Amino acid sequence: MRKHIFNLVIALAAVFTLASCGDKDSEGLTRITYYPTIELEGSTTMQVQKGEAYVEPGYKSMMNGEDVTDKVTVSSNLDTSKSGVYTITYNTMKNDDGYGASASRTVIVLDANDPVEGFYLTSADSYRESSGAQVAYGNSYETLVINNGDGTYNFEDFFGGWYSQRAGYGSTYNMTGSASIAADGTMTLVSSSIAGWGDSLVSFEGKFDASAKTFKFMAEYVQGMKFYVTMTKE
Repeated sequence: MRKHIFNLVIALAAVFTLASCGDKDSEGLTRITYYPTIELEGSTTMQVQKGEAYVEPGYKSMMNGEDVTDKVTVSSNLDTSKSGVYTITYNTMKNDDGYGASASRTVIVLDANDPVEGFYLTSADSYRESSGAQVAYGNSYETLVINNGDGTYNFEDFFGGWYSQRAGYGSTYNMTGSASIAADGTMTLVSSSIAGWGDSLVSFEGKFDASAKTFKFMAEYVQGMKFYVTMTKE
C-alpha cells in the first residue's frame, strides 16, 4: 500500500510540474489578432467619359471596430484624358503582425465622340468553323473596343467571347490584339495574342460598317479553325 501511495504522489507531482512548465512557456503568447478590412462603395467597375473628372464613390476601412479609413493608401494609373482601362488600388493600414488588406476598382475611359470605340455585342448567329463543321455562338457576348490613340483600336477579344465567356474559361482566353481601320472600313490586323495558350491568330480579314456600327470579321486561329464574328455597338 505504501508503494502505491508513493507512486501516486510521484505521478501527481509530475503532472503538476508539466502543467506549470506549459503555463510558463505559453505565458504572454496568447492574444487576439485583429485584421483590417476594406469595402468599396459603388461599383467595382466604372465608366467615365474621356475628358471628364473621375468622382470617387468612396471606401471604408475598419480594424477592431475602429474606423481607419483615413489610413488607406490609394494608388492609380488613371488618366481621363486618354481612352483606356485603368485600375485604382486601395491598401489598408497594416496590423501589428504586418497584415493588411487591399481592394481594386476598374475605371474604363471612353470617348463618346469616337464612332468606333465602345462596347459591342457578338451576335448569337456568329459561328466557329472547325474541320468543316459550324457551331453557332448561340448567345450574345460583350467585347470592348478602345482607341489606342495611334490610329489603331484595341480589341478585348477577336474571338468575340467564344472561349472566355461561352466556354467559361475566363479573360486569360481572350484573343486580345489591335487592328487599324481604313476610311472604307477595311480592317488590318496589327497584333494578336492569347495568354492562356501563348499563341496568336493565323490570319484575319474584316470590315467595319460605320452606319450600322457593326464589325464583321473572320479570325483564323489554327489551320482549319475560323471564327466568323459579327459585333454591333451597344
